[in-house]
Amino acid sequence: MSTSISGDDLILEIDKVRFSIVNCSLCKLHKTRMNAVPGEGNFNAKIMLVGEAPGKKEDELGKPFVGMAGKILDQVLDKAGIDRSKIFITNVVKCRPPGNRIPDEEETTACITNHLQRQISIIRPRVICVLGRTALESLLGMKSILANRGKTVFRNDIKYFLTIHPAATIYNVKLRPYLEKDMTTLAQEYL
Repeated sequence: MSTSISGDDLILEIDKVRFSIVNCSLCKLHKTRMNAVPGEGNFNAKIMLVGEAPGKKEDELGKPFVGMAGKILDQVLDKAGIDRSKIFITNVVKCRPPGNRIPDEEETTACITNHLQRQISIIRPRVICVLGRTALESLLGMKSILANRGKTVFRNDIKYFLTIHPAATIYNVKLRPYLEKDMTTLAQEYL
């Protein structure tokens, strides 16, 4: 990870990344997006949440986790005592894949290499909370989120905490208590 950045330099660096995301044309997703979704939150966050990709509502508004999954995430964060304004939330892929399909390797590689790695090196969170199987596979090459949820993994001097994507609880309500438990653990260990 890079040296710590503070004050105006931090804002300038984050603005540069945001500008590159909003104007990105490195993969085909820029052709179909309404808005790129760089992420939002505290640039000095201890916790960074990383999901899969923007959905329909996120694409419309240019903000992460503002649809149904976002409402669930807000409820779970609140229950765990995590203030959304004190964390940074983003996705592996910054543009919505058509029909909410899973991002392909070209898309994930372009975004991770050119945008997400830069965000991580600037923000320097204590931990990155990986939300869901697609983010897990894209970032860490691991397959099963259910077998690994609640665990912390170390890669390249970065801590990754693994949990279920909030959208999974829409389709399987029995997963909600696991997400809630994981977020409580995340708060206790990293705030």
